[in-house]
Amino acid sequence: MIAIEEIRQKLQSILGSDGVLSGSDAVAPYLYDCSLPYFRAEATHECVVARPENAEQISEIMKYANEKLIPVVVRGGGTGLCGAAIVTHPGIVISMERLDSIIEVDEKNFIITVESGVTLKQLNDYLLEHVPNMTFGSQPCDENAQIGGMVCENSGGIRTEGNSTTRSNVRGIEVVLPTGEITLFNGKMKRNNAGYDLMQLMIGSEGTLGIVTKIMLSVRPKLPCDATIIAAFDNYSQAADAVTMSLKTGIHLDGIEYMDRSTAKKCAANTGKTWPLNKGKVDLMFIVCAENEEAAFNICQMVESICSMAGAVESRTYDGADKQKEFIEMRTTSLFATQNNMAETMDIAVPPAEVPRLMKVFHEISEKYNIVTDTVGHISEGNVHNNVYAEKDGSLPAKYHEMRDELYRAAIDMGGTISGEHGIGKRKREELRMQLDDIQVQLMRKIKNAFDPNNILNPDTAII
Repeated sequence: MIAIEEIRQKLQSILGSDGVLSGSDAVAPYLYDCSLPYFRAEATHECVVARPENAEQISEIMKYANEKLIPVVVRGGGTGLCGAAIVTHPGIVISMERLDSIIEVDEKNFIITVESGVTLKQLNDYLLEHVPNMTFGSQPCDENAQIGGMVCENSGGIRTEGNSTTRSNVRGIEVVLPTGEITLFNGKMKRNNAGYDLMQLMIGSEGTLGIVTKIMLSVRPKLPCDATIIAAFDNYSQAADAVTMSLKTGIHLDGIEYMDRSTAKKCAANTGKTWPLNKGKVDLMFIVCAENEEAAFNICQMVESICSMAGAVESRTYDGADKQKEFIEMRTTSLFATQNNMAETMDIAVPPAEVPRLMKVFHEISEKYNIVTDTVGHISEGNVHNNVYAEKDGSLPAKYHEMRDELYRAAIDMGGTISGEHGIGKRKREELRMQLDDIQVQLMRKIKNAFDPNNILNPDTAII
């Protein structure tokens, strides 16, 4: 391994002294992401943080790192939950914070082009101020997430109905490869059937195949009328039935979110509010955006009727963007509202029709092992987060690993996955063996080798 001081000097020659950070105190903020401490990898302070301003500087860094076989980890906003951005090998951390320009809004093609370090909040604020008739579809729960990180993690979140994860909203990306070349995958076109779709391979690769420096994102016309319906049920089975019935009608909803009541109360309190529903044990939140007041009213009427037929014991409808924003803020704080005593937040996804069975199995398994849990999630997409809480003394539940493996096997048997949106990172690599067969593992290794023959870019991440 080349000396850290030598790396620092080389990076300063590329970036200037203000573009490089070294020393334990200076690099400390760049070592971890938001993954919970019970399972996250241990970071090393033996690294140098590079803060480039453009793709050309990143190219020079990668050429040097590839030649000297220096490990490189790329860091976005540090909001990930799978440990992908944790620095476990001595080497270089590339922080994308200075690539923070919004380059262009192409209203004719419905595309906004941004640099990788632009945050979701920066993107949303820019659209609100400069192009208020446009909106971006995918909305992860943390607005500090950088767009490049969202692309590399294929992040999801609320308001994804019809937009799914970040993947659905990416049209083109500029990438610096591990060997230093700069290339553009796809572009503004909607259709491109020329060879393998390398852009889609890069999305969700968790910083292991290349460094995304520029992104072309789809935006869509913003519908002017917002409403939010919250409905309470006595059990998750009734709530799941309401979701299925709503989807069968074909009505357009921007999202459907599920919360156990205990979580809903914590989320409300975390934002200084009181959860408005008192009856029932579980809640659904329906996000409505419509082209006019009449359409919004009709959708709300249909949803309320469906919830009633499914067994809702209480429901309320709220008009307006401000109220919708308030409820969305409550939902997006679920991790922060519960993380003080949370040991793990799982990220299982199954075919949507299997959600009731998954929820039943999860409750049975948690009771079997006497482990405290609750659930939130993007229920209409089959992606639920099963939160597992630590013991009163702060320790991990004794049977946690047995419970986790049993739940993962159940989800996989239902045609599901161990990660619907958080990713694998450094956290779940071993568990990935439960889902992938040897053929898939070998193909992933060959793809990694094709892009990164010296295995310098984010090693020990995402694949086995």
